[in-house]
Amino acid sequence: MYTKKEKMNWLKKQSIEKPNKKFINDLTFNEVYQRVADLALRLYLFVKNEKRVALFSNNSEDMALFFLALQVLQREVLMLNTRLTDEEIARQLIALDIQVVFSQDKKFISFQEVHQSEIHKGHSTNKYTGKKLAEAFQPEQIAVIMNTSATTGQFKSVPLRWKQFYAHVQASKKSLGVAENDNWLMVLPMYHISGLTILMRSLFNGTGITIVEKFDEEQVLKLIQDAAINMLSIVPTMLNRIIDRIEKHDLRVVLVGGELIPQSLVEKSLLKSIPIHKTYGMTETTSQSATFFVLSYPEKKDSVGVPLEGVTIQIHDPDEQGIGEVLIQSPMVMDGYLGQEPISGFFNTEDVGYLDQDGFLYILDRRKNIIISGGENIYPQEIENILYAHPQISECAVVGRKDARWGEVPVLFVVSSMAEEEILHYLAKRIAKYKLPQKIIYVDELPKNSSGKIVKKDLGQ
Repeated sequence: MYTKKEKMNWLKKQSIEKPNKKFINDLTFNEVYQRVADLALRLYLFVKNEKRVALFSNNSEDMALFFLALQVLQREVLMLNTRLTDEEIARQLIALDIQVVFSQDKKFISFQEVHQSEIHKGHSTNKYTGKKLAEAFQPEQIAVIMNTSATTGQFKSVPLRWKQFYAHVQASKKSLGVAENDNWLMVLPMYHISGLTILMRSLFNGTGITIVEKFDEEQVLKLIQDAAINMLSIVPTMLNRIIDRIEKHDLRVVLVGGELIPQSLVEKSLLKSIPIHKTYGMTETTSQSATFFVLSYPEKKDSVGVPLEGVTIQIHDPDEQGIGEVLIQSPMVMDGYLGQEPISGFFNTEDVGYLDQDGFLYILDRRKNIIISGGENIYPQEIENILYAHPQISECAVVGRKDARWGEVPVLFVVSSMAEEEILHYLAKRIAKYKLPQKIIYVDELPKNSSGKIVKKDLGQ
C-alpha cells in the first residue's frame, strides 16, 4: 500500500520531473498534463453529478486523455467494447445505471463535441488544476469498470480501484524492470485490462507509450524493426502472425498471455532471441499475477511463470498429480464483482493447473473447458498445444460435445490444409486414444474477440 505522500500524484510528478519526455505518442508529460487539466474542465459540464460514465472508443490519444481527465473528476469509467452490438451496449449501460457516454464518433457524445465546448466562465478554473489535479486519485476510488470477457456468456462487472493499479505497477516493475528509454506499444484494446495497464505502468514509471488503433501486421513490424518501441504486450494469435517476419529488433520485453501460448511459438521466440515473458492474469486480478522470462528458464517454457511479488497462488483440492483449481490472493485482486459479495481470502480463477517444485505455475485449462469423457478428464489445451507444434496447423480449438455413451467427446475445429486422416494419425502417436477428437470441423478462421482471444462459445457444433 502506498503512503499519503504518494497519493496518486504521478501525472503532475512526471510533468515536473520529465516535462519534455515523450509520454503518449509525441505528447510530452507536460503536454498531457495540460491537456488533461483543460479536458477535465470541459468534461465537468457534461458529467456534473454523474458518479459513473462510459467510454466507447478504439485506441487513440483521445481515449487515453479522456480516461485520465475523467479520473481527475473522480468518475468511475466503464470501458465499452467497441465490438458490442447496440443491444449489448444498452444492457450494460442499464445494468450499471450509466446515462453519459463519450465516444470517438457521434454514436454518443463525441470527443470532438467535448473539445469544441466552452469552459463556463463562472466555473472555477482552479477546482481541478494545480495540486487538486494530482490529489484527485484516491486509493479506494473505483477508476474503471470492465465487464468480463465475452468468452463466458453473461458478463460480470469488475471494478478496479487505484490501490489495485498501484499494486500492479509496483509488482510488474519488480518483475519486468524499467528503463529510461522504455516505449511500450499499445496494440491491445484499452478497454481490456491488458491494454489499460500499459497506460498505467507508463504513467507511474514515467516512460513512453505508442498507441495504435488496432493490430496491423505491417505497422507493428515496422515499429519493431525501426526500434521505435522496445516493449510489447500481445496475445499469441497476434505474435504468431508476425514472428516469422521479425528480422531485427531492439525489444526488451514481449509480454505474451491471454490464452494458450503454443510451444511452437515459444520455441520460435527462443531461436530469434525475442525476450518473451509468458504471463498469466485476468481482469479480476488487474492483469499479471504470474510472469517469467522464458530465455532465463527455457526448461520451464510450458509454465506461465512464478507469482509476482505480493501474489500467493494455491491449488485447491488437488488430485494425485497435484492438479486442482488455481486460487489467487494479492493486493491486485478486485474487492468483488459489482452487486455481488466481496471477496474474502483467495479468489477462485476457475482455471485448472498445478505448481511445480520450484513454484512455477502451469495452467491446463479453464475448468469450464475440461471435457469429462467416460470418467476421464481431457484438457483441450493439451491437444491444442500438440497440434500447434505442427507447421500445417494455423489455428485450432478443441471443445466438448455431448455424447450418449461417453457423456462428452472432444471435437476439433481447425484451420489447416491437412487431411482428417493425417491429423488423427499425427495425434494418435502423441495422446491417448480417448483424447482423440471424435469429429474434425474445418473452418477458414476461428472466432475471436477484440483482444485476439479465440472465443470457444461461438463454435457451433
